[in-house]
Amino acid sequence: MISEDLQTLLLNYCEPESELLQEIDRETNLKVLMPRMLSGHYQGRVLSMLSKMIAPKRILEIGTFTGYATLCLAEGLTEDGIIYTLDINAELEDMARNHFKKSPLNAKINYIIGNATQTINDLDEVFDLVFIDADKKNNGTYYDLIFDRVRPGGLIIVDNVLWSGKVLETKQDKDTQNISNFNHKIAHDNRVEKLILPVRDGLFIIRKIA
Repeated sequence: MISEDLQTLLLNYCEPESELLQEIDRETNLKVLMPRMLSGHYQGRVLSMLSKMIAPKRILEIGTFTGYATLCLAEGLTEDGIIYTLDINAELEDMARNHFKKSPLNAKINYIIGNATQTINDLDEVFDLVFIDADKKNNGTYYDLIFDRVRPGGLIIVDNVLWSGKVLETKQDKDTQNISNFNHKIAHDNRVEKLILPVRDGLFIIRKIA
């Protein structure tokens, strides 16, 4: 969404990646289809900063991929905090678990493979922060499933809400229309405060009022 030169400047003025995050980035780009699904350095620092600002005790992540964002979010957890990260892709499980094992935050990560619309219901928790970054057609479904499980003042963050700028198009394909419908849904939800950060492919930052 921004020029390569400006992206380089932004990276020069934010915290550096850890060696482990750099390793995850490299391995994902070498071995995994659609590596651009990885949050990456700048967005990872945004997620880390937001997490640290609210110091969550419980985080829910829907969509683990190779674990990059999971580790970024986990950086803000309280000492007794836990992040539950849900993913349906068992083919990436070994890679993600290997990444987590290399992190000092490993003990705080509960990685669950399965359909998130079902596994969410197995979690008896109230969340301080939720990050939704899975199949975009189900953004609204995930949002509705988790909303009552987020504490007042908690954050819900949804990725890819600008969809490479396609949400501006008059004629939209099905995927783009799904994202536009979700954005419209949030814009008219008076239970929350909201804004879209034009970070990478768009992060919807949603704060539950009550």
